[in-house]
Amino acid sequence: MRRNLKITLSYDGSEFHGWQIQPGLPTVQGILADCLGRITGEKVLPQGSGRTDAGVHALGQVASVLLESPIPEWNLQIALNDVLPPAIRVASVQRVEDAFHARHAATAKTYRYRIYRDNICPPFLARYVYHDPYPMDEDAMIAASEHIVGTFDFTSFAASDPERSRRLAGTLGAQRSTRSGLIEQELADVSAAGADPADDEDATDDLTIKQGNVRTIHSSLWARTPEEFSYTARGNGFLHHMVRNLVGTFLQVGKGSLKPEDIPAILAAKNRSAAGATAPASGLYLVSVEYGMP
Repeated sequence: MRRNLKITLSYDGSEFHGWQIQPGLPTVQGILADCLGRITGEKVLPQGSGRTDAGVHALGQVASVLLESPIPEWNLQIALNDVLPPAIRVASVQRVEDAFHARHAATAKTYRYRIYRDNICPPFLARYVYHDPYPMDEDAMIAASEHIVGTFDFTSFAASDPERSRRLAGTLGAQRSTRSGLIEQELADVSAAGADPADDEDATDDLTIKQGNVRTIHSSLWARTPEEFSYTARGNGFLHHMVRNLVGTFLQVGKGSLKPEDIPAILAAKNRSAAGATAPASGLYLVSVEYGMP
């Protein structure tokens, strides 16, 4: 009897070329699909809540997959953690209703970006933070981040057209180099959802079609520890590179190149060149994905 399973997992993105399956490259989706095949004998492609980029980490990524295998959920979790590389861990496997889809059903996500502020970054942290020990006005960065709470067109903070074109070219290249039909299945799933596979880092659902680059940010907060200054955003969706572009812009505020009150004008410009540079991938984490009421 076919079951729809919800898999919650975490991973160290340093070792992978992002979530989405790509021919000849290690990706989280591809490795998870391979391991499910080894355990169940089925050719399936787990659908993630979003496509994290190369080097981006996840504490609570969610994937859904349809399986015929009768292996109990708890045993499947154990088996997956036995065969997956140490950089990927499955926190839970749950049976869910047939209509559940990790991407389409998501109603909110939380991302976090970590900046290491001490003079020397420990080598065992270097892959998991962005190291910036130089002077910055953290209070100004906090003030700047408050301007993005609400519903706005975030075109200024989305990946630029060349970046999106390269990503689309990579997807089309993957389509031409299909392995076991899995990549075609992924592209067909995206097409059925009505979304451009190169458009939305989350590719959450039909949100891109209905609202373009408009997103709602529920909270936008900074937190300080003795060594780190970290940014956490929770919203109904995030465009490709959106969090990293926001952080890059807030860093310019911290360095004095921009002022907190410049953020509304940057939003209104709807132009990527109005905002700051893209912050490195190493500091970004997908913290959690929510389903149901946002």
